[in-house]
Amino acid sequence: MTQREATPKGTRAYFERFPLIQTRPLGSTGLTISAAGFGCYRITSQNNTHRAALTEALTGGINLIDTSSNYGDGESEKLVGSVLNELFKTGYQRENFVVVTKGGYLQGENYAISQQKRAAGSPYPDLVEYANGLEHCIHPEFLADQITRSLNRLQLKKIDVYLLHNPEYYLGWAKKFDLPLEEARGEYQRRLTLAFEHLENEVANGRIVNYGVSSNGFPNPADRYDFTSVEQLWEIATKINSGHRFTVIQLPMNLLETGGLTEPNQSKGRSTLEFADQNKLGVLINRPLNAVVGNNLIRLADVAEQGQPADRDLVTGLVDGLINQEERLKRAVMGSELPFRTKQEFAATMAAGRLLADRWAGFGTLSNWRDVQNGYLKPRSQFGVQFLRRRPEMPPEAAGWIDEYEQVFDETLKSITAVYRADERQTVQQIKDNVPAADPDWGQTASTSRAALRALRTTEGVSCVLVGMRRPPYVQEVLTEFQEPVPVKKRVKGWELLKEAVSIE
Repeated sequence: MTQREATPKGTRAYFERFPLIQTRPLGSTGLTISAAGFGCYRITSQNNTHRAALTEALTGGINLIDTSSNYGDGESEKLVGSVLNELFKTGYQRENFVVVTKGGYLQGENYAISQQKRAAGSPYPDLVEYANGLEHCIHPEFLADQITRSLNRLQLKKIDVYLLHNPEYYLGWAKKFDLPLEEARGEYQRRLTLAFEHLENEVANGRIVNYGVSSNGFPNPADRYDFTSVEQLWEIATKINSGHRFTVIQLPMNLLETGGLTEPNQSKGRSTLEFADQNKLGVLINRPLNAVVGNNLIRLADVAEQGQPADRDLVTGLVDGLINQEERLKRAVMGSELPFRTKQEFAATMAAGRLLADRWAGFGTLSNWRDVQNGYLKPRSQFGVQFLRRRPEMPPEAAGWIDEYEQVFDETLKSITAVYRADERQTVQQIKDNVPAADPDWGQTASTSRAALRALRTTEGVSCVLVGMRRPPYVQEVLTEFQEPVPVKKRVKGWELLKEAVSIE
């Protein structure tokens, strides 16, 4: 294990190899970082493509890595530690790289540990029991444990930036129980104060160098229940220690979610980014290419045309045909000698047609529709088909019925996908068409995703744009965009125009 951390000298030296890469200061930390950071959500140590992508990024001009203890249930941090230690053998130094990780979620292994502690009569204090399999906590006892685990997985002695991961989960929990807003915010402040006091101690003890908060609540209007105020966090840190190391925040921002710069939710009518910039806080931007609007996820990337026609009437006919196929199979099973409970369980797997008849046009976006396909429709259908093919008591003609059902099922899903792809292509094109009008510097790009990244990376106050780059070709695309010489400006007017032009309900 190395005992060093990222240093001002080491991070500057890193970019001597990459003079064309756009860089930024990370707030008041003294560190120099690439304007693009490697976002480690959905990467794991078992995937060689992820390993190759991270290696290519770190040897190509990206020196900030953003991960979390709950990404891949710790596997993301393990990959970061493994790749870094391989690079240290080739001439790169620990001082070159800025490692950001987070804590707060209890899922997977953390959730199992929490249940064990509960059973033993010593649960984590201030635990937010958010949902089955999901808890949240920022109490010092939990944070101390999480920092130890993160350091071990990262194979480091110091974490450069440690962030509380979406602490507003407490507010979401409080809202479920109708806790008055002022009471909830008072308790939220108490919990944040305890966490900040602990993180200051972790700085003093040499396990972390800087700390901060990653919150989806930063861009929200100030009267929203789940709003998190960066100004209040600054005041908490200042009361604890005038020389505090609260130096970094992280928030979502993209072509549709503009609140980080357009929502005046701080005192004196300032936005979160304006307050951060004035107080030299480093700002990491997540979700640059995945906009969440209401309950819908919209990918800010070009949607390629495919041969399948987007025909709503065709979908209606296919859904009707799917219902008929499912009813025929259910009748065959119901007429067999199987136990009644088994028949009921099978019937539940043959419900795609009925569900789609009522809902197929209401899943919102292509991404939501894919989640429904992959998380619900396909697994249930596959289970039903496998069940039928194993049943010796089925009539001889059943094999042909199953083949027909599978064909209609596949054609139905493909046709619905074609409709959602066409809708998303139209939405993304609308967004892309409005970007040049908002700011001419943003418009001359080859793709929607590059326009989205350019808008962020050229905005004053943004320290680093975190991009998920799970494949080496995408690393190269991002590096190409971040070497284009476009000036950094305030650009508040451009974001306001964008908000007005491409608002999607």
